[in-house]
Amino acid sequence: MNRIYIFLFLIITGLNSFAQMRTGSAASDLSLPDGNGNIITLSDLKGKVVLVDFWASWCVPCRRNNPHLLRLYHKYHAKGLEIYGVSLDNDHESWREAVTRDHMEWIQVIDDKGWNAFSAMAYGVDMIPSSFLIDKDGVIRKVNAEGGQLESGIKHLLK
Repeated sequence: MNRIYIFLFLIITGLNSFAQMRTGSAASDLSLPDGNGNIITLSDLKGKVVLVDFWASWCVPCRRNNPHLLRLYHKYHAKGLEIYGVSLDNDHESWREAVTRDHMEWIQVIDDKGWNAFSAMAYGVDMIPSSFLIDKDGVIRKVNAEGGQLESGIKHLLK
């Protein structure tokens, strides 16, 4: 009987996650530790344009995307862009090394449960990199936008 309840819970959670990751829905709040153990809460960034970026140190496409994110961060941070990087690494040391090596100057937090991480489930993340561009009011405006589409979305939301 308990297995049925767990199964139903996972189905309902999965459906809610899928709904939450859609464009136009409110971003789920996250509270995760940074490299110093300080809890950084996503909702504290309300009033800024935020890119929530799910990644991991072992993810080659994620690591290849980091120089592009660094360029966007340098170009738009002073205008109100913040990046909230969520690592799905299990190994804290590998995560810290990747942050240093890739010069990731923006907010970095870790949810070290990998694919079982609450943050990944809350956003319906089933692949990485995955990103969610959130407006100043906390509403998701773009999901998994890349390149010029991501930059134009950032510019539009910063107006």
